[in-house]
Amino acid sequence: MAGTQVGRSERKRRAIMAAGTEVFMAKGYAGTSMDDIAKRAAVSKQTVYKHFADKEKLFAEIVLATTDRVDAMVDLVADVPAEAEALHTHLVSLARALLEALTQPQVLQLRRLVIANADAFPELGAAWYERGFERVLATLAATFRSLTEAGVLHVREPLLAAHHFTGLLLWIPVNKAMFHGGPRHTPAELDHYAAEGVRAFLAAYR
Repeated sequence: MAGTQVGRSERKRRAIMAAGTEVFMAKGYAGTSMDDIAKRAAVSKQTVYKHFADKEKLFAEIVLATTDRVDAMVDLVADVPAEAEALHTHLVSLARALLEALTQPQVLQLRRLVIANADAFPELGAAWYERGFERVLATLAATFRSLTEAGVLHVREPLLAAHHFTGLLLWIPVNKAMFHGGPRHTPAELDHYAAEGVRAFLAAYR
């Protein structure tokens, strides 16, 4: 019986988290109420407060829970073979995968939501960045360091090179999405950004 109760409680918690994600992204933090979330989750407001003390704590948990998705990207950037002849191909493949992952509509919406509330919740914004994109950059820096030690790249500051690599890829599509309110790119454009970003990166670091 106890196990059934725990299972039911966990299902409600997940439903609240899912509903909160949808409502926060649709209405923003200030425009969202716990009533909105309870209604979307099909639970009572009392149930929402039983799981989350207030709106701020629910928002923080929703934001930080998304950093778990970064694990796949961390694995991806850590796996670049030190093969000089195939380096361009490997990096283009990595670049395209990063672009695909980081320009998903929900990722862009969450980025916009966190940035919009960075002044109100600076520690949350910093934690989201550190546990998320900063982990990807640190792993990419370690990869570039290994490729330099193998003689495939010539990188003096691996972390700066990681910023250069991702910046070459993301500057155009992410800024377009931020200012236009949603993705403004085609698969062919992402292919182009990946290929040209890698070409520019290798011109500087090969």
